[in-house]
Amino acid sequence: MINFGKKKVNITHNSGRDLWIKSKKVIPTGNQLLSKRSERFLPKNWPSYYNKAKGCKVWDLDGNRYIDFAQMGVGTCTLGYSNRKINNAVINAVKKGSMCSLNNFEEVELAEKLVDLHPWADMARFSRSGGEACSVAIRIARAAAGKFKVAFCGYHGWHDWYISSNIGDATNLDKQLLEGLNSSGVPDSLINTALPFNYNDIESLEKIVKNNDDIGVIIMEPVRNADPKDNFLQKVRDIANKINAVLIFDEVTSGFRINNGGIHLTYGVEPDMAVFGKALGNGHPISAVIGKESVMKSAETSFISSTFWTERVGFVAALKTLEIFEKDKVQNDLMKYGELINQEWENASKISGLKIKTSGITPLTKISFTDFSDNLPQTFYTQEMLKKGYLLGAACYTTTAYSNSIIKSFGEATIDVFNKLAKHRDEGNLLSKLEGPIIESGFKRLN
Repeated sequence: MINFGKKKVNITHNSGRDLWIKSKKVIPTGNQLLSKRSERFLPKNWPSYYNKAKGCKVWDLDGNRYIDFAQMGVGTCTLGYSNRKINNAVINAVKKGSMCSLNNFEEVELAEKLVDLHPWADMARFSRSGGEACSVAIRIARAAAGKFKVAFCGYHGWHDWYISSNIGDATNLDKQLLEGLNSSGVPDSLINTALPFNYNDIESLEKIVKNNDDIGVIIMEPVRNADPKDNFLQKVRDIANKINAVLIFDEVTSGFRINNGGIHLTYGVEPDMAVFGKALGNGHPISAVIGKESVMKSAETSFISSTFWTERVGFVAALKTLEIFEKDKVQNDLMKYGELINQEWENASKISGLKIKTSGITPLTKISFTDFSDNLPQTFYTQEMLKKGYLLGAACYTTTAYSNSIIKSFGEATIDVFNKLAKHRDEGNLLSKLEGPIIESGFKRLN
């Protein structure tokens, strides 16, 4: 038995589902992160909670072992779960004291390392999560520009400045990543202070600039689901220069997957600031904002301060992670495994006759079933792969903990499930083969 609060819960089959139901009685929305909610994977039968994670393997509360082809800690564990080298560095830091009235020296080392990796940058600030770091960057950029409206493209977190975009038009954020994000609790006075433009659509940004002469900040993900076309990033850079706006590249998701730094280095376009998170600490909480001195010094004119931004573990984990990235050329493996996964999906598509589309940067590859208009096929795919011992969603963050043989076995399992999916589709009984509700997209089914 495991004691969950006041009541002991027997660890039996599907204990994670039972605990997920219980969680909503004591935690609003059930947990802290939309991306880990069971309804986004398999509403009735997702294991939901883990007891142990190592490499790319996960053990649930019932002792079932799975190979993670879903999220790898929502993209944080590129070096695998419970990486020995990272663990040793963190354990040593904890033994020495992870918190103190004095500052940890690793903070300075990490700032110097990130600036060294990005020659255009001069200074760095740190926080714990990607959303926090984006908000810190926005605050600094607004202070530097002296103008407060923000044009944005992509997903940048949960904070007021971003969600305010949906005030007055609840669909503004639908094309950025998540549909139906509710602006409840965000002050109405923030209406029209954050304005969305679309990726690879420079005219959408030009329209915002034309209709608003007080755009002080442009923040965007340099790459998400598609590569930039027609010199898109440089055109955004040119607009920022023209209107004296601070350009921020949000690399929370993309950073350190393609190269040893921001993905923008690949395209040769320099922002004024960049934000990093996820892969930076291999699962330990650390995020960073780097930028040009002329912009970053504005942080000294604004109050930006938090106790746990000074805690030691995140900095130590980040330094060890960056050391491994550089020494082992980790990005080569992340790219290779992403390519292999795409090949397995394409092969299964040809064999089964199912039409699919893969998208995203190679180390964060996504699959969609193009001859369906709903999440029915993805739900069936996830359901059947779970039975075969795989955690699976529509997107897969790669990890160095994968191997060629692991991906080959994943591909063989996928062929079997795709064949079943195609058969049930042709027979018109696919819906009846689901053992629970269809997965939900966006900000739905929180309770």
